[in-house]
Amino acid sequence: MGKTKHSGKIKLPGRPDPKLWVSKVPFGLGKVKPKHIRDTMKVVWDNRDRLPYAYRILTQGVCDGCALGVSGLYDQTLSGPHLCTTRLNVLRLNTMPEIKPDILHADIEVLRGMDSTRLRELGRIPYPLVRRKGERSFRRVGWEEALDRIAAKIRGIDPKQLAFYLTARGITNESYYAAAKAARYLGTNNIDNASRICHSPSKTALKRSLGIGASSCNYKDWIGTDVLVFWGSVAANNQPVSTKYMYAAKRRGTKIIVINPYREPAMEGYWIPSIPESALFGTRLADDFYQVNIGGDIAFMNGIMKTWFEMEDARPGSAIDHAFVSAHTVGFEELKAHLSAQDWGALERSSGLTRDRIGEFARLLALSRSGVFVWSMGLTQHRFGTDNISQVANLALLRGFLGREHCGVMPIRGHSGVQGSGEMGADPFSLPGGEFSAKDIERIERLWGFKLPQWQGDIVGVSLENALLPADHERKLKLFYTSGGNFLETMPDPDFVRRCLESVELRVHQDIVLNTSTLADAQEEVWVLPAMTRYEQPGGGTSTSTERMVYFSPEIRGPRIAEARPEWEIYGQLAARAKPEGSAAVAFRDAASIRGEIALAAPNYDGIQHLAKQGDVFQWGGAWLCENGVCPTEDGRGRLLPIELPELRKPEGRFYVTTRRGKQFNSMVYSETDPFNGAGRFDVLMSREDSADLGVREGDAIVAYNRYGVFYGRIKLEDIARGNIELYWPEGNVLLPKGVYEPYAGIPEYNAAVVVEKAETYHALKDTRYVERRIEELELEAPE
Repeated sequence: MGKTKHSGKIKLPGRPDPKLWVSKVPFGLGKVKPKHIRDTMKVVWDNRDRLPYAYRILTQGVCDGCALGVSGLYDQTLSGPHLCTTRLNVLRLNTMPEIKPDILHADIEVLRGMDSTRLRELGRIPYPLVRRKGERSFRRVGWEEALDRIAAKIRGIDPKQLAFYLTARGITNESYYAAAKAARYLGTNNIDNASRICHSPSKTALKRSLGIGASSCNYKDWIGTDVLVFWGSVAANNQPVSTKYMYAAKRRGTKIIVINPYREPAMEGYWIPSIPESALFGTRLADDFYQVNIGGDIAFMNGIMKTWFEMEDARPGSAIDHAFVSAHTVGFEELKAHLSAQDWGALERSSGLTRDRIGEFARLLALSRSGVFVWSMGLTQHRFGTDNISQVANLALLRGFLGREHCGVMPIRGHSGVQGSGEMGADPFSLPGGEFSAKDIERIERLWGFKLPQWQGDIVGVSLENALLPADHERKLKLFYTSGGNFLETMPDPDFVRRCLESVELRVHQDIVLNTSTLADAQEEVWVLPAMTRYEQPGGGTSTSTERMVYFSPEIRGPRIAEARPEWEIYGQLAARAKPEGSAAVAFRDAASIRGEIALAAPNYDGIQHLAKQGDVFQWGGAWLCENGVCPTEDGRGRLLPIELPELRKPEGRFYVTTRRGKQFNSMVYSETDPFNGAGRFDVLMSREDSADLGVREGDAIVAYNRYGVFYGRIKLEDIARGNIELYWPEGNVLLPKGVYEPYAGIPEYNAAVVVEKAETYHALKDTRYVERRIEELELEAPE
């Protein structure tokens, strides 16, 4: 851990810089871009019934959107107010009134006729509900009946048949901690959370390469670094406030590089609403794009390092920081030998970039004195995601971009609650403040006062699949308890997921709104429990940002859902009913007492017990982890790891497919049109060269298919690497394989190979037998 403290906010330049303008036409009139003023007015209109409360949430609470850590309207990076459409879009979730009874208790098919957007707009869940198998509507119940029935079911099954899941829906560290403790008290290690489905390879790889499990640096390090690299991350779309940091970085001379198959319009130029100059004329963000193939990042990074070693052979010291490598790493010679054996032809084919183009980027990094690598799900959501991130760590170690100002590695988080989830122990591989190891088990047992289950828990995807096991199997999922989450719209192969959900005997949905998963049947019962938002939670709550800032978000005065309860309280009450003989161990009198225990359970969080009022914040680990190059590994050194190219088989003329986000927050879609490129939700982004080869034009109907599913859409011509297409998520999930997980971190595979054909061709000749034969002949399935 580092000793240097965060040095505080900096000011933006006062004078404009026309060299960075996207257009001299005010407000980007005539361009495809987000309409921030219009969208803000819509949010005001949507919240018109509770505007004072909405204003207090925005100005007093910590953002429940992305994990940049805006407290009220301010953060720790830049002076001045920050507000983005992501936060505004989720605001209504906190201000909505209750769902009207006539809709809530309507026939289940009426509710099933609504998509998740419409269900969300119905309002908040007002009281506990139950729907038994065969019943046509939800019935109102009391909390006592609900908790008693769920507790009785828990007592009647093997703990291995019980699983918990927590989404990132504004959930606080207190709720994650209480859930993790309750699950282990009830005897199960089957507890998982949304961050693992996004960034589990980041934690796993950083642990094995650097000994850390979080961002090593701050957003402030972006501003003034020589090169800022976004790898598989569209921060301008998913974390819009980050564009202010990019603007500040550009004003300091930082080069911004984007590595992505698609030349993302959001990263090319952005109109930042809280900076007058940018709001008027836009800001050019990216200096260059490297359009790597889907799954080609390992080859690209091997090519970069191979170039460095070639540069070193010609002129020692021209590419690698030998002083840093010698003092702070192991594995240098093994990595060098591995790279020397790499074939340039294979690297070019896999990456989709030429040797010259790879060399260009390698030389840029070699000439840079500082650099920050930022990445997201474009690197993690592969069956080789952990290897992707270890490659990023390799780059940082060879250049010494670690443990000092303007340097670092940053897995940028997409939700405000996810960084703290694993650190609170709410996943099968973690305990508060540590791993699920013998040493940490013993430590936590002493603190908690009860024995922990010793068996390895399952990741959520496996838990769901376990619902299909024989009835007498010890791991057959019989009770699934989920706080938020919509697996029908977040996991590959939605039809299979529905079968899993409906095979569970009893499901509990603890949430603030209904979604399509809530409406799926169960073998016995579906229970729905109304939860409080973070702003309603008595005693406030905390969340941890991407840069390890732990913020206090106070309880905010306003209207309440009468029967909603704090999430941490529900877990404690349920555990006490299911296992009353030792219930004092899981009972918390208030949120402050949870924070006091967190400080004992997770040493990095010592200080959380003092957070009590608006604006309170501290950063665990100091400004930079691995400060001065010293890693928290056994020998204090980072590991340089030789990473093999993943085998990717794609028949000639076929396509790799991945998914992307439009105007949405996670699976919550706010517009049918992408504000950055004008695409619809069923558009297929394809290069002009590929469309010409296929004989299709913009707007033509096409069919993309593989052995997993069939997708019907229309061609949208965009600047994307040849041989690659992108679909919107979750609509494109029908083409993704089920049951394919990354071997180290367990993240689902979110990429696949597909055939793309004109719809008229597909339907004119293709009966089912033909399609099946085509799939078999093409051998589309990548090796698992």
